[in-house]
Amino acid sequence: METEEKSLNFIEHIIENDLAEGKHENRVHTRFPPEPNGYLHIGHAKSICLNGGLAQKYKGKFNLRFDDTNPETEEVEYVNSIRNDVKWLGFQWDNEFCASDYFDQLYQYAIQLIEKGLAYVDDSSPEEIAVQKGTPTMAGTGNDFRNRSIAENLALFTEMKEGKHADGSKVLRAKIDLASPNMHMRDPLLYRIKRATHHRTGDTWCIYPMYDFAHGQSDSIENITHSICTLEFIPHRPLYEWGIEQLGIFPSKQYEFARLNMTYAIMSKRKLLQLVTEGHVSSWDDPRMPTISGMRRRGYTPESIRDFCERIGIAKRENIIDFSLLEFCVREHLNKIAQRRMVVTDPVKLIITNYTQSEEMLSSENNPEDTEGGVRQVPFSNELWIERDDFMEEPTKKYFRLGPDFMVRLKSAYIIKCDRFEKDAAGKVQTIYASYFANSKSGADTSGLHVKGTLHWVSAKHAVPVVLNEYDRLFSVEDVANAEGDFKDYINPNSLHTITTAWGEPALLNDAADMRFQFVRKGYFYQDTTSTKDKLVYNRTVTLKDAWAKEQKK
Repeated sequence: METEEKSLNFIEHIIENDLAEGKHENRVHTRFPPEPNGYLHIGHAKSICLNGGLAQKYKGKFNLRFDDTNPETEEVEYVNSIRNDVKWLGFQWDNEFCASDYFDQLYQYAIQLIEKGLAYVDDSSPEEIAVQKGTPTMAGTGNDFRNRSIAENLALFTEMKEGKHADGSKVLRAKIDLASPNMHMRDPLLYRIKRATHHRTGDTWCIYPMYDFAHGQSDSIENITHSICTLEFIPHRPLYEWGIEQLGIFPSKQYEFARLNMTYAIMSKRKLLQLVTEGHVSSWDDPRMPTISGMRRRGYTPESIRDFCERIGIAKRENIIDFSLLEFCVREHLNKIAQRRMVVTDPVKLIITNYTQSEEMLSSENNPEDTEGGVRQVPFSNELWIERDDFMEEPTKKYFRLGPDFMVRLKSAYIIKCDRFEKDAAGKVQTIYASYFANSKSGADTSGLHVKGTLHWVSAKHAVPVVLNEYDRLFSVEDVANAEGDFKDYINPNSLHTITTAWGEPALLNDAADMRFQFVRKGYFYQDTTSTKDKLVYNRTVTLKDAWAKEQKK
């Protein structure tokens, strides 16, 4: 029992205490409330896994709520992408709501605050309001609008709703405490005038609630028991509680945890949008992006992302997580499930001179880590493609691949010996000639020969052309968010390398588009959304080993 208790994160401790005390009728009801103004990123995945996971663990409910209170930046495209991402991660919400569902109710809440003398219409400009709020060390100052009567405020707020005032000419503010040490409590804005067509309500409204007002009240309307936010919302919590208390509505409670910060990545939707609109990446789902859709397109698995979120845990203190940990989780899962295939990326022709058969089919394991993975048939012939790097004219010491008079094993096939090679006019090796040992077939080797090197290969007359996109870190510095100057100055110019000369084994033509692969000795790959039968395109999900860390140590 003690071991289990230690494994709980601090939010789980809170929930278990609440349940033990019978709070909220012994219910757990969480929500994930994204604003549909961009695609979700890996930081949102942490929140989804936390909120969705708590509901699952405690047999509670989980809401997906779109915080759609800013119509200028929100689009249906983003709404759909968010739904897809949450489902792909493995979570199904019990209810789907939008803050816009509550516009009428939120308006009535605002009326109640005005009637209680707790809200007023202010004609000040944003600049004037900023000055009137004072500084963290100096109290704010009131203005004449703060002394308007309840009747005048009700009339003006009605006029704001009816569109009788210009955008920005008036706001509704809470009347709290201009001397509060918390700047968020110094008469915060509740509503502003904004003539913008909403993707759900159209032009019905020209006033929209501010996030701080809509958030707590929406949680309360939905009877959310545990409203979990990131640490930057700690100063907002008193306003959250003030609104609920003054309105006398369901007492949802806000808790904060550390957001996810990662090396070599940006976790700002505004900056990610810049990368897309300015053409630094191809789209929101560009495989180099830290978006969930980009990771899905790159070949990451939902299981590996959930594992990553579990490993980093839930804490109260900010830190920065090494991107390599995410790659480790992806690599570990793919090693278990990925089908093995052979692909040659920089081909050189290998002719086996004494192989007299036209061809034969050889068995090769689909995944040595999976006892039930089975085998596939790979065509073998006397003309093969091998990697240029697997041949050396003058082999160095401890070189165990192919060279003059050297022997190697061709994976799942035979042992061969290099007899000679030819160069083209430019002095580049063009063709390698070898002989094979017929009694050295993999699985039935009686040759008695022992070799140290094994090469992958593809039969030249059966090979299918493939295009490979090899991805690296999008940024060249670890802490991009805090780097000096424009974050775009740190974009890694070598974040994408496309190989168009690759050849793959023919099984790829019949493999399902959503299969994960380990291209032997090359890395883990996943078929891109642009791939067709006529032009197979694969994205490198992750390398076989942590090549980036090794490169940085040089």
